[in-house]
Amino acid sequence: MGLDLLDWRRRVADLYAAIRAEPDPARGHALWRRTRDELFATHPESPGPGPIPVAPYDPAWRAEVALEPAATAELRVETGTDGTVVFDRIGVLRTPWGPLDAWWLRQYGGGLWVPVKDTSPRTYGAGRYLLDTVKGADLGGTAGRLVLDLNFLYAPSCAHDPAWACPLAPPGNVLDLPVEAGELDGGAPPGR
Repeated sequence: MGLDLLDWRRRVADLYAAIRAEPDPARGHALWRRTRDELFATHPESPGPGPIPVAPYDPAWRAEVALEPAATAELRVETGTDGTVVFDRIGVLRTPWGPLDAWWLRQYGGGLWVPVKDTSPRTYGAGRYLLDTVKGADLGGTAGRLVLDLNFLYAPSCAHDPAWACPLAPPGNVLDLPVEAGELDGGAPPGR
C-alpha cells in the first residue's frame, strides 16, 4: 500500500486534469477509457481486473449545471474499513435527467461527491460515482457551474472487490431512468 496508493491517486488526478484540458469531450473520454484500462490491468492498487466495459461516448449525457441551494442534510455511512464516513449536502444539481444532491465529505481534506443510481440492469445497482474530488474525479466547470458528464460514471471500488468499502448513492441521487453511459456491468450489489 503506501506509495502504491499515492501513485494510484496521482495517476487518477493527472488523468482528470488531462480530461479537463482536452477541448473535445469524446477525446477526453477515450483517454479516460484507455488510462483506466491500463491502471486496472497493471497497477498494484487496482480494485479489479481490466479492461472495464464502458459505453461509447454520447454527448447527450453531458451538461454544465449550477449548484443550487438546498436544505442541509447529513449522510452518515458506516463502513467496515473506514468507520463512519460523514457527508453534508451542500446543494442540488438540476440536470436534464433529474436532480442530484451534491455532498461534501466532512472528514479531513473534504471533497465533493456526486453518486448516481439509475434503473439500468447493465450498471452497478447500488450506484456509480460521477464526481469524487477526494479521489481526483472532477470534470471541471465555469462560472459557478459544474460539468456533469454521465459518460464518465464509474462503479466504486467495492463493485470490483468486496475488500473495499464504498459509500453508495442515497435517495437524492437516484435517477428514474436507465443511464447506459459510462462504466457498464460494474458488478452486482448483494442480493441483486
